[in-house]
Amino acid sequence: MEYIYAALLLHAAGKEITEDAVKKVLEAAGVEVDETRVKALVAALSEVNIEEAIKSAAFPVAAAPAAAPAAAGGEAKEEKKEEEEEEEKKEAVSEEELSAGLGALFG
Repeated sequence: MEYIYAALLLHAAGKEITEDAVKKVLEAAGVEVDETRVKALVAALSEVNIEEAIKSAAFPVAAAPAAAPAAAGGEAKEEKKEEEEEEEKKEAVSEEELSAGLGALFG
């Protein structure tokens, strides 16, 4: 994952994604560099429009639902708790889907 992060960091900084640049970023982060992985990453990214891939992989974050007015004290708290649990499940799925989308970017 750190290899992808290095490439995204270079892209965000407006730098060219080359083998040397990726190696330098990884070394600066204290990562032991695997030459084969660096070459594979740079080769895979040479045919990818990173900006488009990021836009297509980005999922909008769902806004938290508005809290329901407390009609009955204990019942409203229980419903709110259930809603929070459901929201956490939705967020976890979104993060997993996002990770899968980013993985697809690089082969």
